[in-house]
Amino acid sequence: MSHHHPIVAPDKQPEDQQPQWRKDFPIEVAQDDYVARRDFTKFLVLISGGFVTGQVWIGMQNWLRARRGQPPVFRITSLDELAVAGTVTFKYPGPHDDCILVRPTADTLLAYGQKCTHLACPVIPDYEDKCFHCPAHHGVFEMSSGRAIAGPPRRPLSKITLQIRGGDVYATGVELSTV
Repeated sequence: MSHHHPIVAPDKQPEDQQPQWRKDFPIEVAQDDYVARRDFTKFLVLISGGFVTGQVWIGMQNWLRARRGQPPVFRITSLDELAVAGTVTFKYPGPHDDCILVRPTADTLLAYGQKCTHLACPVIPDYEDKCFHCPAHHGVFEMSSGRAIAGPPRRPLSKITLQIRGGDVYATGVELSTV
């Protein structure tokens, strides 16, 4: 048995005297807060679908990152262009990763991330003291290993692995220290 109650406008005027918008949307105030099960289910499915889509996207990004494997091989400079006690800055492995290549002796090439591990200020080579200095906070890193030896930094500089091919110097990877 169905009980149908006529819709009564808040101003108690008959239906033919109501504005057009009220005829187009004949919802009683008491029903205004009511959410049908079907609408609630649509909302849950939509939100759940958004979460599933986000998780699939994250999974795909991780899968693609794992497939890429090692960082790219990048030509830095030729050995002829880098003199003893010379320095070359470059970006590796990405466009925002500042690095520095130094040649302390004729037979030694070293490359590190150029950002101090304290607050990411650029480090500057000091060939006389065989170290890198961070002028902002007086951090000091050992040139031969990138190890922090003075000042606020506690972690070493990230080391860039190098290869020499046909007289050119290439960056081939990044070694992040766990110390």
